[in-house]
Amino acid sequence: MNFLIFGAGALGQAVGCLLAADGHRVDLVIRKRFMKAVAQKGLTVTGIFGDFAADPKQLHLMESLRSHPGNNYDAALITTKSYDTAEAVTAIAGLKEFEGPVVSMQNGCGNVEQLQTCFGKKRTFGARVITGFEITSPGTVRITVSADDVHVGSCIRGTIPTFALTLARAVNHAGLPCRAVADIYQDLFAKLLYNCALNPLGAVLSVHYGALGDTMETRKIMNRVISETLAVIHGLGGSTPWPDEESYRKIFYDTLLPATYNHRPSMLQDLEQGKPTEVEALVGYVAKQGEHLGISTPACSLLADLVRFKEKTAKNRD
Repeated sequence: MNFLIFGAGALGQAVGCLLAADGHRVDLVIRKRFMKAVAQKGLTVTGIFGDFAADPKQLHLMESLRSHPGNNYDAALITTKSYDTAEAVTAIAGLKEFEGPVVSMQNGCGNVEQLQTCFGKKRTFGARVITGFEITSPGTVRITVSADDVHVGSCIRGTIPTFALTLARAVNHAGLPCRAVADIYQDLFAKLLYNCALNPLGAVLSVHYGALGDTMETRKIMNRVISETLAVIHGLGGSTPWPDEESYRKIFYDTLLPATYNHRPSMLQDLEQGKPTEVEALVGYVAKQGEHLGISTPACSLLADLVRFKEKTAKNRD
């Protein structure tokens, strides 16, 4: 297949490496700071799923699509941070020869909706990724943890189009466990629930995920976030795989949290590097939707404000 990967950070570099190593053509929109290293040595992935390598000759690197001559891609995969979704959508929409599916493989909620507005329902897909990727050096990514397979699905609930099956097979065969599902929104909401409970609190307290589950005080905060997030999900007409809050808490503390015990929050890593976080697609999203729905979200609102404060202070230090 012929892939465009827009936003080749840790996730994009890893997926690009695996697909290219498995024989697919891969074009990467990649930041300038990674360009030279990847052009010289290609991409390497290590970690829990094994070791993979893509030669520079297997990759086409671009800093943007502005001067792109056009290419009839089989699919475009968006792997940017959520705050760059609009930029990615605009750039991909500008490709004259591309009329294929576009897949959001991003964190948080609200991204698929932006794709659907631009590309329509039939071309819009989402992917739920609940795996940890870390750039150890430019062009080298380590896969650290994984709580479940990647899930791929259409924005049209209740259907599994041929493309979703094809993409899932390609990603799975390349070495990253992946499967197609009939309701990607349920998976995205499930990830939102998990991420909201751990990511912002870990960023505010500067600790890994496991530390949050080790004390009763942080568990109380996470329980409040879980309760508020579930209320908003249900208020939006969505669902999760669990019948009630108690069922989710059990699997969260017994299975999901232990599987990612040593993982450091992506928000914390962003703050340490003086970069923006995805707070608005996580607890910020829950708080905003809660306000629209008339659902109280004090814990999520507080965490969102604390992360925003840390963003500003980190930026001021620079």
